[in-house]
Amino acid sequence: MKKLLQLLFLLVPILIWSQSNFEKAEKLFHAKKYDEAQILFEGILKTRPSDIKTLEYLGEIAAYQKSWMKGAEYFKKLKELKPAEADYFYKFGGCLAMRANEVNKIKAFGMVDDMIEAFEKAISLNQKHIPARWALIEIYLQLPGILGGSESKAISYSNELAKISPVDGYLSKGRIEEYFKRYDSAEKNYKKAHEIGNSKVTFQKLYNLYLNKLKEPKKAHELKRKFDSK
Repeated sequence: MKKLLQLLFLLVPILIWSQSNFEKAEKLFHAKKYDEAQILFEGILKTRPSDIKTLEYLGEIAAYQKSWMKGAEYFKKLKELKPAEADYFYKFGGCLAMRANEVNKIKAFGMVDDMIEAFEKAISLNQKHIPARWALIEIYLQLPGILGGSESKAISYSNELAKISPVDGYLSKGRIEEYFKRYDSAEKNYKKAHEIGNSKVTFQKLYNLYLNKLKEPKKAHELKRKFDSK
């Protein structure tokens, strides 16, 4: 009993220190002082290596710093600790996808299966997961056909998006059409998305199409005038 009490007296200061530092780190994170927050969070992780929130904050900081593989390691551990949390699979796949954009094609192609698996798992855990479907659309658009690229698969995920969010449905169809340089069809879909959403995102997609792809600056400027005056 005496040894147990001694152990408790030793642990209490450590727990108080850890809690105090976590609160400080959290405030620094929300103030966007990521480097300072990282130092404190990493210190906390030494005593609490499976702390969910600490790992999550460190994953977010790594992503902000564009340390994609470091971020992937944090989210990999998170998805192992909480295998029912869709966002951890999505963020793990997202870190891999961003890293794939930085490395040569051979290395990037070697990461594709893990990305697809992570995004598909996110969808299976959360049937309404919109970002994971967008990620899969981009993968199937940009992959060469010989390595699994598929317009039909991209369209399939776009159709799923349409059932969840009409705006995302039209935006994703517009994205597919734009990717294959079917600009007139892309315009129709972006216009429908903008009619429904009338947001900065829908405006920007249609505006960029007019200005950069269709080469119709008058349409672009008229769209901007209407959007700015709303």
